[in-house]
Amino acid sequence: MYASRDIVQILGISRRQLQYWSQTDLVVPSAKTPGGHSRYTFEDLVALKAAKRLIDAGVSVQRIRKSIRALRNVLPTVQRPLAELILVATGDVVLAFRNGTAFDAVSGQEWVFEVAQFQRELDSWKRSFATPRAPRRSGLAPGKPARERTA
Repeated sequence: MYASRDIVQILGISRRQLQYWSQTDLVVPSAKTPGGHSRYTFEDLVALKAAKRLIDAGVSVQRIRKSIRALRNVLPTVQRPLAELILVATGDVVLAFRNGTAFDAVSGQEWVFEVAQFQRELDSWKRSFATPRAPRRSGLAPGKPARERTA
């Protein structure tokens, strides 16, 4: 467990910033001492580092909170998105990476697709057209050119 003073030193943030993040449910400490002091686990530290990197990249705390809420709805098995997922900021969009796919953390829109899977789908599509087909009938008598057909 890490005390608040340790977190401040490790991450290079102010004590007030850490308190604000806790009060606004961005990252809440996993435990409190009998005296009411916050204690953070390694998983908390990972979440705090992810939040700091997003903020340093220009993402607002409000946007990060909105992303966390949306990710919890989209991925109900993920309890702590900041610690369990890879999150990347691209402008004002937060991308979440999971199982080889990247998607917008708020909207859930997929941004990246797995190229290898797409190649398999494309190969399957090509195979469906590779089977020989019967020639189409044009309605012409065999061996007669089209101009001879009209009288």
